[in-house]
Amino acid sequence: MFEAVIDFLRDFGAWGLFIHSFADAIIFPIPAFFLQVSLSLLNPADAIWLATVGYVACLLGTPVGYFIGHFLGDSILQRLLKKDALEKAQTLFTKNGEAAILIGAFTPIPFKVFTIMAGAMKFSIWKLIGYAALGRAVKFYAVGFLFYFYGRAAENLIDSYLTYIFLGIAVLLFIGIYMKRKLQKNRSQEAGIQKENG
Repeated sequence: MFEAVIDFLRDFGAWGLFIHSFADAIIFPIPAFFLQVSLSLLNPADAIWLATVGYVACLLGTPVGYFIGHFLGDSILQRLLKKDALEKAQTLFTKNGEAAILIGAFTPIPFKVFTIMAGAMKFSIWKLIGYAALGRAVKFYAVGFLFYFYGRAAENLIDSYLTYIFLGIAVLLFIGIYMKRKLQKNRSQEAGIQKENG
């Protein structure tokens, strides 16, 4: 069924990717990445334009997914998401919401899990949009630039290496956020000690 929907959207080119990417942030279970690759294979010269279309649509869909989660909460998560995907997302958000969104931009878990989860857990919508903008830009434009510069040969690069590249970026971002939080915690502790001594 979902493959038929993707095939249908492919016929509409960039508009089909726009719809798919928008829905990816709200309800559709198949990541827009697959349609982006398929369309970029057809015409690599349009790959960066396709990346831009998918990226903008995803950002427009992000607040919609957020408000669905905000108002409908856990009930819709349990109906729309598989149990294992839901549990992974909940664990990530409990530990670190910012890292969850950034890492979610690079994982095979559909992005809707993170937009809806952010709303259900009352995470800041502005932080969600900001981190989504960063993470999704890397994912969409990495594919776009690969096809633009390497043409159809980029498909082999994506199949062989892109998952590892995304994983590496996600790890680096997670480490960066962890170090930032640790520094902030140390500074607040030092400020508290100085206040007590003063």
